[in-house]
Amino acid sequence: MKGSVWSAVPPINNSSSNQSKPIILTVASMDAASFFRDKSLGADSPISGLISLLAAVDALSHVDGLDNLNKQLVFLVFTGEAWGYLGSRRFLLELDQQSDAVRGLNSSLIQLVMEIGSTGKGFSQGNKTFFAHTQVSSDTNEALDALKLAQESLKSEGVTVSNASSSNPGIPPSSLMAFLRKNSSTSGIVLEDFDTVFANKFYHSHLDDSANINSSAIVAAASLVARTLYVLASDKKDSTSSALSSINANSSLVEELISCLLDCDPGLSCELVSSYITSVDTCPSHYVGVVLGEPSSTPSPNQVDDISRFVWNFLADRTSTPKGNTTVCSKDCSNNGGVCIRAETDGKGICVNSTTRYVPAYSTRLKLDSGTWKVLPPNSSDPMGMLDPVWTESNWNTIGLRVYTVQEAAYDRLVLLGGISVTVLAYLAI
Repeated sequence: MKGSVWSAVPPINNSSSNQSKPIILTVASMDAASFFRDKSLGADSPISGLISLLAAVDALSHVDGLDNLNKQLVFLVFTGEAWGYLGSRRFLLELDQQSDAVRGLNSSLIQLVMEIGSTGKGFSQGNKTFFAHTQVSSDTNEALDALKLAQESLKSEGVTVSNASSSNPGIPPSSLMAFLRKNSSTSGIVLEDFDTVFANKFYHSHLDDSANINSSAIVAAASLVARTLYVLASDKKDSTSSALSSINANSSLVEELISCLLDCDPGLSCELVSSYITSVDTCPSHYVGVVLGEPSSTPSPNQVDDISRFVWNFLADRTSTPKGNTTVCSKDCSNNGGVCIRAETDGKGICVNSTTRYVPAYSTRLKLDSGTWKVLPPNSSDPMGMLDPVWTESNWNTIGLRVYTVQEAAYDRLVLLGGISVTVLAYLAI
């Protein structure tokens, strides 16, 4: 199964009673759909946004003083979005229920949702151009100002951000839709590489592969997002500050993520992924998969697919702080906010302070009761429940093919002659 993953910068201290910082939620998706499900790479939509988010987190991890930010940065990677926004709907329900999967988060503190959509085609004639699709509010206007400030600091690199056309009927297909359906007053921005018309002509197709994106655009989007988040979280309004200009996405990391997540060579056997997990498959697939067994916020590694485990380990690593003098994981690693990363590679792992967790992604109308899935009736008072789809998949047996070849005519004659001979000999013997 796949699970959504979220992580916080700085790590959230659950033992502290003071968790009142406004939350800036940065969102991307990691699942794609196509007719050929195991070939669902989704390079531009949505994996270019995922890579931009991972590169932005990496860029921010090198900034000093993140513990002193005025706002709480939370990074959230959804899965199941290609299937009725299962990941975002489930996340919002878990928030309402205050389950262990979202411990430390409070929906009332979410000030802004910034979603990184398709960014891989935002490149034209040397310029990197992106469009901000928004829901108008005071917090959204503040975020747009921060985007413009980040753009000014990246002007020398040919990065521009424009407000999407006011003639658009609303925001494009995105996880923000689930947040708005839950609370129409949610402030949000969706950063895309298109304005009024999709730039990705292979949307939800197996043809949306690595040849359909430009790594320079993804690097630019990552730097833009990282600087925007820093401006919003630190309330620094100077586009020429040295701290802001030092935040840059690592282009080599972006290239490596593209080769790991969108190609079979090297694919998930690449050095970056192999440093965190032991992958089951070499070729990446961003098909969401199915839920088998009881969903859990602390699943064992063999219950989670390769992509989700990699994203979890990467975010846990990049958002972590050292945990005292402890390096090798032990039974008490989970105490006081510790998590164990890289445990698959050497059987020991490294214990760090990080708030990184899985959130199961399945319909809010499903409930596992005594080992049996039950479909809950729609809740007329809950707009999420009224529209939430329930998806199922057949239990497929292994599909095989048996091929028979047509034998030569000479062999047929030989068999006929042999049969006649046996008949004659039998007759004589009798």
